[in-house]
Amino acid sequence: MSCIDKPKIRRIYKKSREIFKKCSLENGAIIAADVFDKDYPKDVKWYGYVWPRDASFVCYACDLIGLHEIPEKFFKWCWEYAEGLKENGIFLAQKYYPNGRVAGDSDNEIRTRTTEIRKLSEKYRKLKWFYIQTQYDHSGLVLWAIYEHSNFEDVSGFKEMIKKIANGICDHWKKYCFKLPSHDLWEERVAYPNLRQVHIFTLATCIKGLECASSLLGKREGWQKTIKEMKDVLEKSFLRDLGHFVRISGTEIDKTVDSSLFGLVWPTQQFSPNDERIVSTVNKILSENEVNGGIYRYKGDKYCGKIEFGDLKLSGGGSWPILNFWASIYFSLKGEKEKALKYFNWVIERVEEKIPEQIKNNKPSSIIPLTWSHAMFVIAGKFLNLF
Repeated sequence: MSCIDKPKIRRIYKKSREIFKKCSLENGAIIAADVFDKDYPKDVKWYGYVWPRDASFVCYACDLIGLHEIPEKFFKWCWEYAEGLKENGIFLAQKYYPNGRVAGDSDNEIRTRTTEIRKLSEKYRKLKWFYIQTQYDHSGLVLWAIYEHSNFEDVSGFKEMIKKIANGICDHWKKYCFKLPSHDLWEERVAYPNLRQVHIFTLATCIKGLECASSLLGKREGWQKTIKEMKDVLEKSFLRDLGHFVRISGTEIDKTVDSSLFGLVWPTQQFSPNDERIVSTVNKILSENEVNGGIYRYKGDKYCGKIEFGDLKLSGGGSWPILNFWASIYFSLKGEKEKALKYFNWVIERVEEKIPEQIKNNKPSSIIPLTWSHAMFVIAGKFLNLF
């Protein structure tokens, strides 16, 4: 029977509330980390940006613990501040400055442009592709977060934004894939339209977003058509000879076992936790990506969050607390509380009050603290009825 360190969990819970409040700025922006925290390392990337994906998980966590004003302000920020959202219906960039302007990367994207970006058409160059990434999961997850917020507060004031984002997702979809080259949630791999490629986690989040929009505003023909086409692609992304869902589907497939595939069960609810394909995929994730109890993003991950003179130091990554908490959520939904506690406690035993982006050599590493990590702690803890 797994032990529960209730005093420590209470301390981390209290710290999580503090971090959510600190990272929710006056204008509604939710930044990925409190970069002014005394424990924020000097040699890591600067995370004082808004990633709509991260913020969506934070919104859900805040709603669970009664901090409803934080998601309310964030949704208003999206509509009033996020550059390009009103015009395009999607978040075209991977991250934003707190004032809403598009932010990009110089440490990674500039270096890879000769092998990837040169292949893109002039149309994509006009979208600043040298500096930004399009990540469609941002848009789907914001719709999900608004839907979940509707269980606590009235969201009728966001109808225009919900409709615009749902239409934006559909406008950017063309039967098998998205119209623009898009990056995965880890900001490392591109899915190319000419190869009919799509990231499976991204696909699931966009389906969920459209389903949430339909629940809030009613079913619309264009939305339902896109949902059906997306689900057809999603169903075909499980390869029986491999025994798991692939990371990227298309005419060229990325067969890597990626831990983000926990997302097919929660929060997207595209499959039951007991679906044999999911059970097989989770078994593959744990057999390949779990090391001494901590879960890595994928086998051979080198990202450690370190920066030296503006360049990434890819010296070998650690396990990610968000993934341990994701596994805990999965096993809670599956009714296996002991396993859920095991993956939850693995993180708790290796942190004090602040949860990092990674744990390496059994110690906090990379960004400390990471707001998304604290959000997943709260969510997993709620599934375990710990607070």
